[in-house]
Amino acid sequence: MRTAIVLFTRDLRVHDHPALATSCAAFDRVVPTFVLDPALADRSPNRTRFLRQSLADLRENLRGLGGDLVLRQGDPVTETIRLAGEVGAEAIAVSADVSRYARRRERRLRAECERHRLHLRLFPGLTVVDPGALRPGGGEHYKVFSPYFRAWQGAQWRTALARPERIELPTGVPVGRLPALPAGASPDAAAGGETVARRRLRDWLPNLGGYGDQHDDLAADDTSRLSPYLRFGCLSPLEVVERVADRADPFVRQVCWRDFYYQAAAAFPDLDRTAFRAGVTEDWRYDTDALDAWTEGRTGVPIVDAGMRQLHAEGWMHNRARLITAGHLTKQLRLDWRAGLAVFGHWLLDGDVPNNSGNWQWVAGTGHDTRPYRGFNPIRQAHRYDPDGAYVRRWLPELAAIEGGAVHEPWRLPDAVRRTLDYPPPLPPPGPPPPWLR
Repeated sequence: MRTAIVLFTRDLRVHDHPALATSCAAFDRVVPTFVLDPALADRSPNRTRFLRQSLADLRENLRGLGGDLVLRQGDPVTETIRLAGEVGAEAIAVSADVSRYARRRERRLRAECERHRLHLRLFPGLTVVDPGALRPGGGEHYKVFSPYFRAWQGAQWRTALARPERIELPTGVPVGRLPALPAGASPDAAAGGETVARRRLRDWLPNLGGYGDQHDDLAADDTSRLSPYLRFGCLSPLEVVERVADRADPFVRQVCWRDFYYQAAAAFPDLDRTAFRAGVTEDWRYDTDALDAWTEGRTGVPIVDAGMRQLHAEGWMHNRARLITAGHLTKQLRLDWRAGLAVFGHWLLDGDVPNNSGNWQWVAGTGHDTRPYRGFNPIRQAHRYDPDGAYVRRWLPELAAIEGGAVHEPWRLPDAVRRTLDYPPPLPPPGPPPPWLR
C-alpha cells in the first residue's frame, strides 16, 4: 500500500486543504503530521494556546474521518524524515509558505527528501492567489496595493476543495500527546480551531452588507475577527472570499491586503528587519521608558492606551486602533517600528511576518505606502472613529465618568476634575508638541 505524509504547518484544517485532499486521493494511506518545533516555541503565549486548541480540534476532525494527527517534537525536517521511514512513506506533502524560516525549512526538507529518495510536493492554500502568481511588467512583485488589487480581482482562482471523505492511517503509529496549555495568555483571547472558525464565519456573514460603513467604528466592533483563524489556516482564505459574491466587496479587499503582503514578503524576506523603501532615512529614538508606557497602555493619550489595553486583554486589536497605536509610536514618539512590531508579535493571535511587518512598515513610512509621510493624529482619529468615547471608556475604566468625546482629551478638563483621575498626562513628545497637546 502506498503511503504519504502530510506535514501540517500553518494550515490547521481539513476543508480546502490541497495537500491533504490530493494526498488522500493519490495514496492508500495518509499520515497527517504536525511537528512541535522548539525553535518557534514560547514566542507568544497567546499563539501557543491558540495553536494547542487548533491542534486538538484538528485531531478530532481527522479522527472523524478515520485518521488521526501524529504529533512529534523537535526539528520538523528531522522528525518528518524519521516518521517517513517508520511508516514506509514514499512522499511528503506540505503547504508552501513565504517567511524566511518557512522557506529555509522547505529547502532543508527538499534536500533530505532527495537524499532519502522521497518525493516532496509543495501545495497552495495559505493565500487566495499564490504569492508569485501575479507580477507587474518589469518587476518581480507588486509594490503598490491598488494595481495589485486590480490584477488579483481579475486572476483565475483555483477551486476550493472539499474535505476528504476518509483518511486511512497506517496501523500502530504512535500519535503523540498534545502540548500543555501555556501560562501568561490574554484572559479573553479567542479560542482556536477550525470548528470555531467555521462557526464564526457562518455567524458573521449576515453582517457583511454593513462592513464597508461599519468596519472602522471602534466601539461597534463590527469586523469579522477572522484574522487569527486565517493566520493559523483554520480557515481557507479562498473559501472565505468565495462566500462573498463580489470581488470588489470592501471585506474581500481586506483579504486581498493579506495576499499583497504575502507576495511582498516572498520577494523581500527581510520585511521584518529592514526598511522596504529604498533610500529611506530612519532616524528613530530609543527610549525604554516611553516604549514601556506605550506597551502597557499608559501614554496619557486615551485612544492609544485603549488599543493597547485591548491587545493585552484579548490578544487582538481593532484594525483602526492598530493604525492609531502604531502611528503614535512611530510618528509622535519617534520610536523604531521594529520595537512596536516585537510587542505586537508577542501579543497578537494573528501576528505573522508578512502582515504584521508589512503593516508596521506601512504606518512607519518605510514600507509600501505611497504616502510615506502620512500621519495619524490620534485625537482626530479618536473623534472620528469613536465619537462618543465608548471604545475608550470600555478599556479605560478610570475615565468612565467622563462623558462623550471629552474623554479623548482629559488634559483639557478643568484642573479640579483632572486631579481626580487616576490617569497620567501625555508623554512629552520629542520636539515641539503636536497641535492637539498645545
